[in-house]
Amino acid sequence: MHMGNKVIIFSAPSGAGKSTIVNHILGLHPEMEFSISATSRSPRGSEKDGVEYYFFTEEQFREMIAEDKFIEHEEVYPGSFYGTLKSEIERIWAKGHVIIFDIDVQGGVNLKRIFGEKAFSIFIQAPSVDELRKRLTGRATDSPEAIEKRIAKAESEMEFAAGKFDYVLVNDDLGKAFAEAEKIVDGFIGVQE
Repeated sequence: MHMGNKVIIFSAPSGAGKSTIVNHILGLHPEMEFSISATSRSPRGSEKDGVEYYFFTEEQFREMIAEDKFIEHEEVYPGSFYGTLKSEIERIWAKGHVIIFDIDVQGGVNLKRIFGEKAFSIFIQAPSVDELRKRLTGRATDSPEAIEKRIAKAESEMEFAAGKFDYVLVNDDLGKAFAEAEKIVDGFIGVQE
């Protein structure tokens, strides 16, 4: 069954629970596939090339930009690039699969603009800035300064995202968020029994 080259984009500020929701949807839909982004940063922890990311050096990445290998890319920090490879899109569509993106807010807006009607973009929002602060503090992976920086970024991303996504999903209760995400996704891909 060919899904007509569809794309589902999930974006969210840090700590909104995006990856959890994306993994839930992928688990339910074998006909969907995660688009693996390319990056110029080094692998962290147990990350493997071709699983979490395609890893390239900064030089390789710049060369690929010059060769027009990306649908979209951005320099998140000086010398730190992320992008979506055209070959990745072709690889997934060739199987007749729906592409799922788990991407930052700016990237999500760019992809929606590029794919237009083929894409459905979902912005996942933490219920409140206070809740986001609680979650980030609870993770205990960041210093208080880093947490405040992330929260400031989250606030500006929420402002930036306003009106630019097809759907805003407030992740207040994970069970409810899962059900809501399932309904939106099924509606968009037109799940046939």
